Amino acid sequence: MSEATPPFLPEPSAQSPAPAPIVSVRGLTNRFGRQLVHDNIDLDVYAGEVLGIVGGSGSGKSVLLRTMLGLQRPTAGEVRIEGTDITRMSGEELIAIKRRYGVTFQHGALFSSLSVAENIQLPMREFFNVSDAALNALVELRLRMVGLPLEAANKLPSQLSGGMVKRAALARALALDPDILFLDEPTAGLDPISAASFDELVAYLHRSLKLTIVMITHDLDTLIATCDRVAVLVDRKIVVDTLTGIMSNPHPWIQEYFHGPRARAAQSTAEAGERHGT
Repeated sequence: MSEATPPFLPEPSAQSPAPAPIVSVRGLTNRFGRQLVHDNIDLDVYAGEVLGIVGGSGSGKSVLLRTMLGLQRPTAGEVRIEGTDITRMSGEELIAIKRRYGVTFQHGALFSSLSVAENIQLPMREFFNVSDAALNALVELRLRMVGLPLEAANKLPSQLSGGMVKRAALARALALDPDILFLDEPTAGLDPISAASFDELVAYLHRSLKLTIVMITHDLDTLIATCDRVAVLVDRKIVVDTLTGIMSNPHPWIQEYFHGPRARAAQSTAEAGERHGT
């Protein structure tokens, strides 16, 4: 199944070749015993876009993310980040690649015994040789970037609300000034107001830092509010298009997902926001 050219990119021509993807997945197959999860899928992520990945339970969203991060080796195929194939790299070889991206996991994955500041400093201490004063200044900057009060720095994750944990994890993901941000269910477990606020934060960071963002989400409001394109995992394959293109796809699961009651409610909310200029 072919991919659609991102709407913000010029149509390819003889004079203007299509830009190289910043992340490229080719022929990816993931199998666990007799269970085939991904069957020879291709996926490109272009610099500066926000790509949302959706799919039903068991469709392999988390497996795809782990493979794209180099945390899991595929049965076949390759993943290239900025042209470098990461699928057969050793842990040591992956260290340089990991500096290029930040990642948040569904439940934050903060170290419970460390303060928020210490969690954010962890990747900095691994890659930077700077003083404690400089690290503290960098932590303060990251907290401001994600909208957390400075007093959150000395708190443990257990002392934070769910929304604050998400923001602290995002601050840690931004610790090394990555070009690519991977987000796993960024608004899962948040109330609608907190989820909408987090969507606005992601959109702001995308614009201001010129980030490339890949997010796994089941939240239709998030897809509508933040994503340039959507990738849908169905039948062990992947369908990639703009949101408008995906919504016109005749596949039964896609139709049910994007045209069910929750989808209509999300679309109505988005249209109402556009009418009021929000």
